[in-house]
Amino acid sequence: MELDELKQAWQTLGRQLERHDAIQLELLRDRKLDAARRTLRPLYWGQAMQVLLGIGLVLLGIGCWSRAPGATLFATGITVHAFGVVNIILAGITMGLLASIDYSAPVLAIQKQNARLLRAYLFNSTVCGMGWWLMWLPVTMAFAGLGRIDLARQAPMFLWSGLAISVAGLAATAWWMRRARRRAEAADASRGSERCSLGDGADGIRRSLRQLDEIARFERD
Repeated sequence: MELDELKQAWQTLGRQLERHDAIQLELLRDRKLDAARRTLRPLYWGQAMQVLLGIGLVLLGIGCWSRAPGATLFATGITVHAFGVVNIILAGITMGLLASIDYSAPVLAIQKQNARLLRAYLFNSTVCGMGWWLMWLPVTMAFAGLGRIDLARQAPMFLWSGLAISVAGLAATAWWMRRARRRAEAADASRGSERCSLGDGADGIRRSLRQLDEIARFERD
């Protein structure tokens, strides 16, 4: 075989290997992106449930403040109404960010979109999740208010003891989340880019980010 024929054969082989690598990368990308998309589906339905919960709270609040016989129940109804609106707005923002993820974009852009989604969801879960440590009291008062029962006047000890439990529970939850985040950050540092579970409801987003990390590492290699 002459030198030119050998060079041509090597070039042909090189092009075939490049096409093979490109096909493998595309297959891996499609598989990982599909897995990343699937892991976020439960988040969508969870936010849809939060919207329904928010609507229920708005209706409860309206039912309370519209028939409130006194200032206490009126304020309680407004508080529950406002909390319902906040639930709807934050869930809507989270769902909007989720729907706006462009899986045809470069991996880095998809990672940034997922990171924004993670930040929005964590803020949402902090406000609307931890907020229940305090909001269960106004919600209970609002349900009682539907029957024109003012718990602030008729059962003040129940409210004060409930408030003490709420403050203690809120403080304990905040401490536990801060401790869990520190442990997860330490584990992340020892495991590279792998993200650990914090048990804060955002595990689906973190699994999606892990899938994207794998694509990015394969593309770099």
